[in-house]
Amino acid sequence: MEFPLELKNAIDIKASAWKPSDLRKTSAAITARYKNESGKGKKLIISELDAVVYSAVRMPATFAAVSQALYYALEGSGIDRKEIHTLLDVGAGTGTAAWAADTVLELDEIVCLERERAMSALGAEYMQSGSEALKRAEWISSDLTADNFLYTADLVTASYVLNELTEENRIKALKKLWNTAKKMLIIIEPGTPEGFRQMKAARDLLIGEGAYLAAPCPHENQCRLAENDWCHFTVRVQRGKLHKMIKDADVPYEDEKFIYMAFVHTKPERKGARILRHPNTQKGRVTLEICTESENKIETITKTKKEFYKAAKKSQCGDLLYY
Repeated sequence: MEFPLELKNAIDIKASAWKPSDLRKTSAAITARYKNESGKGKKLIISELDAVVYSAVRMPATFAAVSQALYYALEGSGIDRKEIHTLLDVGAGTGTAAWAADTVLELDEIVCLERERAMSALGAEYMQSGSEALKRAEWISSDLTADNFLYTADLVTASYVLNELTEENRIKALKKLWNTAKKMLIIIEPGTPEGFRQMKAARDLLIGEGAYLAAPCPHENQCRLAENDWCHFTVRVQRGKLHKMIKDADVPYEDEKFIYMAFVHTKPERKGARILRHPNTQKGRVTLEICTESENKIETITKTKKEFYKAAKKSQCGDLLYY
């Protein structure tokens, strides 16, 4: 999914108000803050400059991850995308998840909840460059851990939010999120061992609350990955000139690693197995590591049949495999 040109232009214009040296310095400070203070409930983005730099560096990668997660979630849920008309983006930041959802869904109403004023003000400004639904989006100052939600929506998204909370607040937040989602809840977190640990805990909690998994897991049974292993997916993101300048990077792309889970209220019809690792393609054969429903296990398979080889060769980590 291509990053929206209107959004890219809006970010470039906003960032042009600051010196390149200020943008780089702020980026380094934000990186250190997230590394050292995430998970402690502290404010990580404070000033307008913080929010601008964050949006320039993180919005393209977050947009790509949310777009991919949304694609897989809709594929596995059995829910027609035309049935989803309202979106609640919790911990919206500068509104990336709303932009991603608006690209593939016919949204009538968007509500963004964000506690940091610098983020919400900038997100609302960016959305004036988007669709009519984005322009009409309602931005509400709200703390996921403290406020009771008075809103419900067909789709609820929470991207890169839970990792910023303490363990106790994470449990409370998950229950609020699930009770707010009328059709689907999508949670996206960094594709790290810690992100996976948090997602596994969320999986167990929400299944206990009556939720069903639409993706990525093809079952609701106990996860069969080894204790020292973790599940994550990757999407390649093209870096623009602004991004490369801020990060002082030469490589024209980055690989965003993420983990996601999509929860629904009705048990979906199970189809296929999930590819957990990038296919290992050799002459005349393809080897894949997959998570299956029927056997409830992680399995490595190698196939040489023509039909399977052609399909598997085109597949990537995260895809559903029909075989």
